[in-house]
Amino acid sequence: MRLFRLHGSVRGSFGTAVLFLIASACAASQLSEPISPIVAEPISPADMPIVELGEKLFNSTLLSGNMDQSCASCHDMKHLGGSDGRPKSIGTPGHPGRRRTPSIFNVSNNFVQLWDGRAATLEDQIESAIYDKSVMNSDWKTVLERLNTDPALRALFDSAYGAEANAENVKDSIAAYERTLTTPGSRFDRYLEGDDTAITLDELRGYQLFKQYGCASCHQGVNVGGNMFQPLGIIGEPGAYFRENPGATSLDQGRFEVTGDVADKFVFRVPSLRNVALRPPYFNDGSVPTLDLAVQLMGRYQLGRSLDDNDVKLIVKFLGTLTGSHRGVPLDESGKHP
Repeated sequence: MRLFRLHGSVRGSFGTAVLFLIASACAASQLSEPISPIVAEPISPADMPIVELGEKLFNSTLLSGNMDQSCASCHDMKHLGGSDGRPKSIGTPGHPGRRRTPSIFNVSNNFVQLWDGRAATLEDQIESAIYDKSVMNSDWKTVLERLNTDPALRALFDSAYGAEANAENVKDSIAAYERTLTTPGSRFDRYLEGDDTAITLDELRGYQLFKQYGCASCHQGVNVGGNMFQPLGIIGEPGAYFRENPGATSLDQGRFEVTGDVADKFVFRVPSLRNVALRPPYFNDGSVPTLDLAVQLMGRYQLGRSLDDNDVKLIVKFLGTLTGSHRGVPLDESGKHP
């Protein structure tokens, strides 16, 4: 709990009342913040075999049709903030990816999965990835034959489920592992939890600007985003962002490709800003190389504001405080474990 520093000593019932009022005001202020800290949840002993199996499968090339890539091929845990650092995912031979690979960190806090929200759950996302030609380009018959003829994996399935591999327990185990991929302990989380020294005055000013400009209207909650759909380019005519920024990919019409509703053209799930400093390039098509430019463009096309260069720098400093830790090891600013 964050308390103001009082000059002199405060004694007696009056002093106690003053401290109570200050503490209550601070607690209320903390509760009113648009961003919530990540709370790390330990893995129960009963779930550990399932999570360990899920991690093995996440890193296994047996899930891909040509056995040359795994989930980890596009979601690097040690570098690049759980993404792959490319403007668009690498895809499979003949089927290049169309969108920037989203980070795998903190995915359990997203309200739907993928840029267009076509997967309601992590299990749905895994199901779609198996068949997607630009992801695994495989099928369950092939995957399960491979998994069930691997002695080490068969033993892990037996330990976790008391059964051989099937589509449901494969999805369940990978999703269980993915739910452990949270990044608590960011400096900003420590600030929210009451540590005034966790961030600098410039970073705090950046956070205040983040709220004042309205960035927090879409980027809030525990994931600092990931909990709503929004069009890319709210301000101006539909598609203005794409017309005015030649590097952007207007062929990707976002959620419209899922629903067929014209109101969903260029609508995407708002990305999480957790660990965002580690994940250039930015936007669904990876067309924005720097975080400074991403903030400027968001100000113009989402908020209708022209942001002062110094304000952009301060907001970017704040965004750097959202970098957390994975398995107790802080992710540094280069995107690598130190």
